[in-house]
Amino acid sequence: MAADPFAERLARVRERFVSALESKIEDTYAAIPDLSGETPAVVEAVEETYRRMHGLVGIGPTVGFVGTGRAARSVENILLVPHQAERGLTIEEIESFKKALHALREIAARELQSFYSGWR
Repeated sequence: MAADPFAERLARVRERFVSALESKIEDTYAAIPDLSGETPAVVEAVEETYRRMHGLVGIGPTVGFVGTGRAARSVENILLVPHQAERGLTIEEIESFKKALHALREIAARELQSFYSGWR
């Protein structure tokens, strides 16, 4: 019986998503000090962080990480206005961002654990 080409492609996308998920979250944590201020570098950091979260929002649910996608959407929503306004995050936005990012990390860890336990 031939393998389903769509299922094979989806499995490859899932594997890439899983292999990069933790590092994307950690990269986002590392970017926090660069997300506030009024310099072009801050605007670039906000844009890059927004794109990183947007990728998790779009791909996560498609490959079975629904909670991760939902949590990433919360982080993305905090970044949306600063991203569109081409500015850094305010102090209040940074605090909300940290809380949402922490929730994302926790949910992603649970979903990753479930994913890996399913491979046994």
